[in-house]
Amino acid sequence: MANRQNEAPPPYDYAVNPNAPQPLYPGVQATQSQPYYIPQQIPHTPAPYVIQTVPSQAGRVQSTRNKKCCYGGSGGTAILVTLVVIAVGVGIRYGPSLWAFAGNKQEPDTCPSSAVNCDGKKDCSKGSDESVCVRFGTGNELQVMTSKTGSFLPVCGDGWSASIGDQTCKQLGFKQSYQNTVLQTSASSFQSVTNGQFSNTIQSSVQTSTSCPSQKTVSLQCSDCGRPPTNTKIIGGTPAAEGQWPWQASLHFKRSHTCGGSLVAPDIILTAAHCFPKESPDSLVLSNWKVFIGMVSQLKLPSPYYVKQIIINEKYNSDTKDYDIALLKLETSVNNIQPVCLPVTGQTFPSGTQCWTTGFGVTQEGSASSSTYLMEVAVSLIDSTTCNAQGVYSGAITGNMQCAGYISGGKDSCQGDSGGPLVCKADSGRWYLTGITSWGEGCGRRNRPGIYSNVERLLPWTLSKMQQVQG
Repeated sequence: MANRQNEAPPPYDYAVNPNAPQPLYPGVQATQSQPYYIPQQIPHTPAPYVIQTVPSQAGRVQSTRNKKCCYGGSGGTAILVTLVVIAVGVGIRYGPSLWAFAGNKQEPDTCPSSAVNCDGKKDCSKGSDESVCVRFGTGNELQVMTSKTGSFLPVCGDGWSASIGDQTCKQLGFKQSYQNTVLQTSASSFQSVTNGQFSNTIQSSVQTSTSCPSQKTVSLQCSDCGRPPTNTKIIGGTPAAEGQWPWQASLHFKRSHTCGGSLVAPDIILTAAHCFPKESPDSLVLSNWKVFIGMVSQLKLPSPYYVKQIIINEKYNSDTKDYDIALLKLETSVNNIQPVCLPVTGQTFPSGTQCWTTGFGVTQEGSASSSTYLMEVAVSLIDSTTCNAQGVYSGAITGNMQCAGYISGGKDSCQGDSGGPLVCKADSGRWYLTGITSWGEGCGRRNRPGIYSNVERLLPWTLSKMQQVQG
């Protein structure tokens, strides 16, 4: 991360005043009598989602930005503009509409010295010893680790049933299984279901074997994910079509859009850890948040979902933005909205792949208001060697980060897009959550592409927490 004159960027609350009024959306008249989100006619179409470069002042180095949103309200445009100018000056990019939280204290997981991983018995206070035992490989191959093997092995398809698939998916935080099939394999060791019965957890229901008569392993899919119902042609730099990105979430803090997120399971949202800055105690107060899913306009919001739990990655570093991922458990499940697919273990997309990022953030660096509409833009995946080169990010990109955009600049995510999705389309036609909008320097600047949390690298943490919050 490039820092202004080698100094750490200022804290989030330096740029945004928690007592400032809520931000105005373009074309919305500020009144005292109605919330900003009441549907109204707006007189114009928002500008294309092509971030314009703002030249830096002579002799000054622009520091990093967090892909923040703006905590704000109805009225007070002059104050908001002043805050945005300050934010640009200190180099803050994407991030939450900064306020903060106190409450929902994240208690540590405690484990006795006698704890045994993957034996089917929860020894740790939050069950972390039993939430690291299942993963998916290529072709959604189910792989299970037990206390006896200490390594992941595929599950033999002999004796498997849809009922066992349902219970396995429920263990992982899904309602039921979507598809149970088999894959031909050349593996020599397997986990085999004992007597065709599911007992408490899948890791306690299998035993290691060198025999699988069919030589076929279980391919398990827990949701019909990543296939939007809308097939509208996508054109970069324009408002998104309704239904094109159904998993997109808008996280509202005290009535204001602050961050994006992605629906990955019926009651699970993935977003960025920096949306919940520890300097802002109010950001962990659950009642301060509302989640809207599947909408494309801030002027036409559906019924909100409420947050039951906020889990921030324990290794998140607010200085380097490493491990910038958080999980929200909703109070109720989301129905009739398709989630995005989580990647499987080892799934990567090659550099140069065109992927898409979406959000309600500002459409121009330094803008005083977020976008009324959900915007979409195509970005190209960039390998970490290029992104870490001198003159680009000079070694600030860790293995938990994904670089995407254009070295030449122009198209990018920006303030207010934090926590939103970077998705790539697989050969199967399904869209996978490849990244979570995290940080960058400026918006759309040359040699400063966007940085996203690498979801595949952070998958073990994600699957573990999804299981722990089901209890």
